[in-house]
This record gives sequence, structure tokens and C-alpha cells, in this order.
Amino acid sequence: MAEKLQTRCVIAGGGPAGIMAGYLLARAGVPVIVLEKHTDFFRDFRGDTIHPSTLELMYELGLLDEFLKQPHQEVRELRAVVNGQAVPIADFTKLPTHCKFLAFMPQWDFLNFLSTHAKEFPSFQLLMQHEVVDLTFDQERVSGVRAKTPRGELEIYAELTIGADGRHSIIQTRAGLERQEFGVAIDVLWMRISKKEKDPKQTLGFFQQGKLFVSLDRGDYWQCGFVIPKGGFDSIKAGGLQQLQKHIVSFAGFLDDRVAELDDWSKIKLLTVQINRLRHWCRDGLLCIGDSAHAMSPAGGVGINLAIQDAVATANLLAGKLLTGPLSVDDLRKVQARREWPTRLIQAMQVFVHRRVVTGQTSHRKDSLPFLVRLLKWFPVLRQLPARFIGIGPRPEHFHSASSE
Repeated sequence: MAEKLQTRCVIAGGGPAGIMAGYLLARAGVPVIVLEKHTDFFRDFRGDTIHPSTLELMYELGLLDEFLKQPHQEVRELRAVVNGQAVPIADFTKLPTHCKFLAFMPQWDFLNFLSTHAKEFPSFQLLMQHEVVDLTFDQERVSGVRAKTPRGELEIYAELTIGADGRHSIIQTRAGLERQEFGVAIDVLWMRISKKEKDPKQTLGFFQQGKLFVSLDRGDYWQCGFVIPKGGFDSIKAGGLQQLQKHIVSFAGFLDDRVAELDDWSKIKLLTVQINRLRHWCRDGLLCIGDSAHAMSPAGGVGINLAIQDAVATANLLAGKLLTGPLSVDDLRKVQARREWPTRLIQAMQVFVHRRVVTGQTSHRKDSLPFLVRLLKWFPVLRQLPARFIGIGPRPEHFHSASSE
């Protein structure tokens, strides 16, 4: 017989959206249980770009000084190599935030930091190795979740169930929520290559006639992403590892002396890129946020930050009512009403980038620069525009305590 628990809010998924929502709700005094199916947060090739908007939130929460003591790299200007020419793309130093830089921090360090602070609140519980496998219902209302645990089955009943279990969300599937798909013509191969002291500084990526190679500084290694046509991994494997190594060197010649580290296909992971969102993020008793509500492309590294802002909006709008009484569907719809517009805008921009930049629908000579890139090179003030869009984004969220609602 399944063990049963009761709480005010149960959150499926211990990623950025789930942990941040759990932290903020518990900080407001709401009893909350977060369920994470893995034993820890360590997963390779997860997004770990912490944007100025998220760093500003850490400041508002009084956590910034301690947060910046965690291992990270700071990037104040994003540069790209476009058809062999180094071009500044975004200048974060003029942003109206306390931190005028991007922070690259392994996601497991970010989640460990935030969950450690969340555990300081008596109303917060994080249950690892608890995989949500189904929803429970009271007639048409979602009443909680059913989870698989090392001790057997567990049912948790709650006033609010939050789906924050990622782009392959069991919550959205079991809830029967309709998803809109937006065609993406690319996938990404992720891999590690060692880093040397003489290597160039962090860049946005290497663009070459509609193709893209990304190298992210991880301190002692590069996390590299090679953009390929959607569904093209099998043909690349058929071409062999040496051919892939040559492709990488053609973008980033400084890796020539160590690209042979990629000596087995097990060292190369396929990320299937998706851009989608739910038509309705909620139903009675249930709300989806983060990738569960809207899967983002890796373009701009905005997925984590958008998920975190969903969590902030959720806590701002719902914590007070969760403390005092029931939630209506109209209450839950307020989260989508606030967060859907920035999601739509960012996804539209990502689709544009994929179609017009990454997949090379505009053709240029091998050594030429697209017009927009030339403008950024000629007029430094324009670099503040992509910096603001990437670093802060449309409609940034700020923390409000439940008592201020």
C-alpha cells in the first residue's frame, strides 16, 4: 500500500524552476515538497549560464555575496567569431544591475547552493530519488502526485501541484495539456575538450557560413557544442570521428592539438533541440513552469533564467493565497498571463536566429559579415541592446515577500 503525505504545494522536478519555486514558497512560509528523481544534481551538459537578471534576484534575496563565492567564470562582453572575424556582440557593463556580467556556473553547484539555503526553512522538503510517475485526481481537479521511491510508492496530496520536470514532462502528459511545437532545424552535439592557458577567452561562438560551433569555458575544460542539421547525427557518425574532429578544428583551430581526445562516440552527447510551449499552462490544482511549460533552444542560454523568472512570478502571485486558503484556476492563470508574453518574444527571437543565422538562409562570402553584425562592430553603443535582451530579458521578475501581496 502506498505511503501518503499531505502538503500545501508539491513540485515535480528539482531543476532551476523547481528548486527556486520551492525556495521562494518556503521562504514565504508555504509548506512545500520538491521531488527529484535522481540521487544528486550532477548531470553533464546542462545549461549553466547565470544571467544578470538572475544575479539581481540573488541580490534581492540577500544571497549574492555568498553565491559569487561558488566556482564560476564572469563574462562582461560576448564576442563571436563570424566567418573568421572576431566581433563584439553584447556589452553587459552598462546594464542597470548590480552584476554587469554573465556568470558561468555548473548547474549542479547552483542547485546545491539554492537547495542548501532552502533547507534552512522548516516548511521546505527536498526528496531525492523520488520520481513522479502520475497525477492523482479528485474528480477533475489535480489533487497531487504519485511517485516511485526507494521505499516503494508514495502519494502526496497538495492544494497546488507544480510541474517543473523539464521538456519531457510527465506532468504535462498526464494532465493532458496541449503543446504547440515550433519547428527547429538543428540539433547539438555536446562534448568536452581540455583547456590550456594560452587558449582564447570565452566567445559566443564560431559562426561560419551558417554553421556554428560553441565553446564554453569550464575552468579546466571547454564544454563544446557543435550545431548539426536536425536528425543528422547518424550521417555524422557514418563519416567517422576523424571527420568530426576536422570540422571542429575548421571552426576553432586552437583545439587542433587536443581534438583527438574525442576518441569514442560515448564522449559525444546528442541534444535534441526543441522550441515549444503549452497552450494552457494550468488546470484546476496544477501549474506548469519552466521547460515543462515552454521548452527553449540553447540559443542565448536563456532557458534557465526564463525558468527562474517563472518561479519568481509563481511565488509572487500565489504564495499569499497558498498560505491562507484555496487556489482557483483564475489564480493560476495569472502566472501564464504574466510570463507568456516574454516567453513568446524570446522563442520568436530564437526561431529567427535558427532560421536566419545558424542554418544559413542568408548567404555571404566566406569572409563577409552580416549587416547586423557589421552594425555591432561599427557602433559599440548598439551592443547594449543584445546585452539587455540576453542579460535581463523582457519583463524581468523581482522578488516580493508574501506579506507584500
